[in-house]
Amino acid sequence: MRRSITITLLYKFILISETFLNIIEYLFLGDLMEKKKIVIVGALGMDFHLFNRKFRNNEDYEVVAFTYAGEQNVGTTSKNERIYPHELAGDMYPDGIPMYPEIMLESLIRKYKIDLVYLAYSDLSAKHVVYLGQRAQSAGAEYVLPNPDDTMIKADVPVTSVCAVRTGCGKSQVSTKLVDILTEKGLKVISIREPMPYGDLRKQVSMRFASEEDLIKHNCTVEEREEYEQYIEKGHVIYSGVDYEAILKDVMKENPDVIHFDGGNNEIPFYKPDLFITLVDPLRVGHETEYYPGQINLRRANVVVINKENTAKKEDIEKLLKSVKEMNPKAEIIHSNSVVEVENPDIVREKRVLVIDDGPTITHGGMSFGAGYVAAQKYGCKVVDPRPFLKGSMKDIFEEFKHIKKVLPAMGYNSEQIKDFEATVNSVDCDAVLYGTPMELKHIIKINKPSQRARYRIEEIKEKGPSLEEILDRFIREKGL
Repeated sequence: MRRSITITLLYKFILISETFLNIIEYLFLGDLMEKKKIVIVGALGMDFHLFNRKFRNNEDYEVVAFTYAGEQNVGTTSKNERIYPHELAGDMYPDGIPMYPEIMLESLIRKYKIDLVYLAYSDLSAKHVVYLGQRAQSAGAEYVLPNPDDTMIKADVPVTSVCAVRTGCGKSQVSTKLVDILTEKGLKVISIREPMPYGDLRKQVSMRFASEEDLIKHNCTVEEREEYEQYIEKGHVIYSGVDYEAILKDVMKENPDVIHFDGGNNEIPFYKPDLFITLVDPLRVGHETEYYPGQINLRRANVVVINKENTAKKEDIEKLLKSVKEMNPKAEIIHSNSVVEVENPDIVREKRVLVIDDGPTITHGGMSFGAGYVAAQKYGCKVVDPRPFLKGSMKDIFEEFKHIKKVLPAMGYNSEQIKDFEATVNSVDCDAVLYGTPMELKHIIKINKPSQRARYRIEEIKEKGPSLEEILDRFIREKGL
């Protein structure tokens, strides 16, 4: 009995001593303990958002650098030095945070004795995710995939989100229809888009787009216009920028009933969604499991949209449906066609046409065609190969993305590239130009031939599942809107 009491007392003494030592260490050694040094690997989007949410003003960590990757997005390959500025980084970073090409990852880890490498960008193959991890680990750093819950912001009003498993699944078609439906039901909806910050980041903290003047004011690239114009054309308001907490504050000043998050690439939502919609693509079966972080979107979705069924093989739709049900058996499934329309098809019908399609979809999205090419097939056009006519930096695009053959991706990350793009368009020997971008190309270039714009819209297959409006009606009831 006495021995048992002695052991118990000894155990309590050890616990008290350990607690005491921890207090002493915290009080007297806390300032001497080294911060964890971090490199954030990204493409000028989620990486900034991750920093703002998890590391800004966090004295336990020091973010030494961001890296940016040319293979992820051609808009990030600026040869000029880039800095995440002090005004955004906070008081811990009086000189801002430098950005380096991703090729320098190992040398950065060794030079600065980096502890952690955080992966913070999208539309990567699972193979490439592992490849980056092995590069980081071989140089001596731990490799981290951030927890989505650490990056999602909770809003005070209901949030809908539309994301995808890959770039080019048709998010814009679903997003704009969703906002149309909610607006027609008397709700005020403000949309927020994942960032594409290629300019002066200090001027892009929170940007509001409601008119063509706003696009000019913020010096938008072609990629940005492709995303924002389709909202503006319908009379909707959309925000984007660098600091998504600041954006939320600005949005809330407009007293929205619903906030809609329009995801970029296959990125996860920046805001915690109350209705999480994810698109999958039957033209790229298998990509729903093979690309990061698209599988996260699929597994977390309340609703999965199988789009483009009118252009897919029946067996591919069935394979995709099986895959979706295996990974997310609780999700509701919307089946839809992606219908392409041209205002005046006689201008291009059976003509020799240059096809221009959405830049991100055709480049890092890996697709060989988009709406323009589908419209060309629909109207019996002969598609002219643009490759013999490429000018300037457009040659580099085709060299980097070798899967592109008979369509010209809409490019314009700076004034020089826009000039090269325009020169290429106007040098192609064809009868007409058929473009399937979500923006009006004539706002930025002059086209010296007859032209038509092809547009996509989703058309639900109601006999195979619920419609988007039925899903939204239930959402409105559940949220008491």
